[in-house]
Amino acid sequence: MPRADLDKQPTDVQGMFDAVARRYDITNDILSLGQDRRWRHDVIEAVDPQYGERVLDLAAGTGTSSQPFDDRGAVVVPCDFSIGMLRVGKQARPHLPFTAGDGTRLPFADATFDAVTISFGLRNIVDPLAGLRELRRVTRPGGRLVVCEFSQPTWGPFRTVYLEYLMKALPSVARAVSSAPDAYVYLAESIRAWPDQHGLAALIGEAGWERPEWRNLTGGIVALHRATAS
Repeated sequence: MPRADLDKQPTDVQGMFDAVARRYDITNDILSLGQDRRWRHDVIEAVDPQYGERVLDLAAGTGTSSQPFDDRGAVVVPCDFSIGMLRVGKQARPHLPFTAGDGTRLPFADATFDAVTISFGLRNIVDPLAGLRELRRVTRPGGRLVVCEFSQPTWGPFRTVYLEYLMKALPSVARAVSSAPDAYVYLAESIRAWPDQHGLAALIGEAGWERPEWRNLTGGIVALHRATAS
């Protein structure tokens, strides 16, 4: 599998993630009140990686989400467009094949992977539909897609409290713990503008995936979408 040049892809969003890379994992743990660990576990269970299977972990960041696939005996490729994230990840997990890649132009051949997954990164692809189509291209027939992404809480009063936290408290907390707190203002806004569970399922279907379905996590703050390649 070809490896992209780690010194290319200079974009504003990429620079934002480069800036937060150093404290990214600990910041996410604090801002999610530790729920991110449970969400990662749910992703692994949804993908259900088998020994020797090839798994693409797109928007893998520092590889925290990739390591459990390796622990299960799968051949996992952590891929991200942030060079800063990849460098931090490679220092911590030198055994993983970190690969730079644009989500709309993945550096892999057709039908390379048995399963593809992306957690909290589809929002940051400039064209999410194109990104889902690219994921479909690199997945073998019968392969699996798992998307873990922020969504819309299903209970009205809780949704109001959540949005208040998202738009007001989250940036304030980020200023105390993150290496680049202003980035979390963008992240909060992108979460608020993202489609709900039904909307994302429709987008996955439009991209050519079959039988899209979802399961709500933490009251709908996060949704786990699954689909199959034809």
